[in-house]
Amino acid sequence: MTEHISSPPGKIAVLLADVDGTLVTEQKVLTERAIKAVRALKTAGITFAVTSGRPPKGMAMLIEPLALETPIAGFNGGAIVKPDGEVIEEKTLPPVVARAAIKLIEEHKMDAWLYTASEWFVHDRKAPHCDREAWTVKFEPKVVETFADTDLDKAVKIVGVSDDHDLVAKCESDAQAAFGDKVSAARSQPYYLDVTHPHANKGDVVEVLSKMLGISKDQFATIGDMPNDVLMFKKSGFSIAMGNASDAVKQQASATTASYNDEGFAKAIEDYLLKSGAA
Repeated sequence: MTEHISSPPGKIAVLLADVDGTLVTEQKVLTERAIKAVRALKTAGITFAVTSGRPPKGMAMLIEPLALETPIAGFNGGAIVKPDGEVIEEKTLPPVVARAAIKLIEEHKMDAWLYTASEWFVHDRKAPHCDREAWTVKFEPKVVETFADTDLDKAVKIVGVSDDHDLVAKCESDAQAAFGDKVSAARSQPYYLDVTHPHANKGDVVEVLSKMLGISKDQFATIGDMPNDVLMFKKSGFSIAMGNASDAVKQQASATTASYNDEGFAKAIEDYLLKSGAA
């Protein structure tokens, strides 16, 4: 358990934020207060960056309002692109592992989705969360009866989907046991299990951005709400859990803010990074 503190122990030069459950509200709204908070960060000399399980083009709507200039880490770091969409780095799953992950998810009676760097494939367009995902990322999936070998060979992320949250948690632990360090398997939402390349995780995003930006990891602050955010908490100098996070996630963070439906993201910036003079 991490001891909670009221302010960063040292200088903060970068804030790396999760998107869903953190930066945007439950209704996927980027609030005006959140936008103003990011602007205030930049005025204070703190760089802002985002990472998410979303595909990179599923974060395109954030670029203009937040004036993003830093690399965008989609698929939990599986694809890192410039704001103009140019791919900087891409990590695909080993094909044999991608097929085994699909099999494991389907054996757990969960829906399986397949993402390549540019496409999203599903078996059933009417399956749970398909509508919401399409609305969130602003593009439609391709419906296929079976996943093509050519696409499995280019898999950047595989997702297991179910509204049985206990089942998703069990599939997460079973995937971690089955594949070990061959994959990163973690829940990005209570109903989503993301399976990506072992180095496509938010902890490695901190490592990659640290090198790209020339800023040490201990000068990174991170903010998120889900188990897959804990990996970046552990790599950064200061971490903030959202109020809507589970107790297990909160215990791994340096501090806790309000819920995503109560301006928790903006409040975290205001309370921990601006008031404290962390910059």
